[in-house]
Amino acid sequence: MVRALFPGTFDPIHYGHVDIASRASRLFDEVVVAVYDRPLKSLLFPPEERIALVTETFKDNSKVRVVGYSGMTVEFCRKIGAQVIVRGMRVFSDFEYEFRMALANHRLAPDIESVAFITDEEHTFISSTTVREIASLAGDVSSMVPPHVNAALKNRLKDVGDQQVRPFGIKV
Repeated sequence: MVRALFPGTFDPIHYGHVDIASRASRLFDEVVVAVYDRPLKSLLFPPEERIALVTETFKDNSKVRVVGYSGMTVEFCRKIGAQVIVRGMRVFSDFEYEFRMALANHRLAPDIESVAFITDEEHTFISSTTVREIASLAGDVSSMVPPHVNAALKNRLKDVGDQQVRPFGIKV
């Protein structure tokens, strides 16, 4: 059995992520979508909510399992018996980052392979950052994320907006 790990923050999960995980599930016996809990960036959703959104997204794909994790990705691969790390690339600028990350992971764990999937061209412009920014400005992201994620974004941004005040006292 070949188990692949697809790690990320998934804040929020979008159709580009879905594309990569779904295609990986056709090649590998099991794809573990691992939601990282403590990245070095600010997040919109807490880990539990991101895990719930990702789980709902893949509920009908029996070859995809969703878990949360912390620590080094290669150590988590070893812990769950994953032989492959799956990554997605949208644009050429992703290549440099993913290339460096694959080399570092290979140095740390030469027994774990890195496999990069090129996203479907219809998803090349989608990133979680783009989705969050458009949604935060009340833009329509329904073509970028599953419906339950769209609803969660609206609810979360409403809660965040109610608590934020911009400079000069203007409410967000």
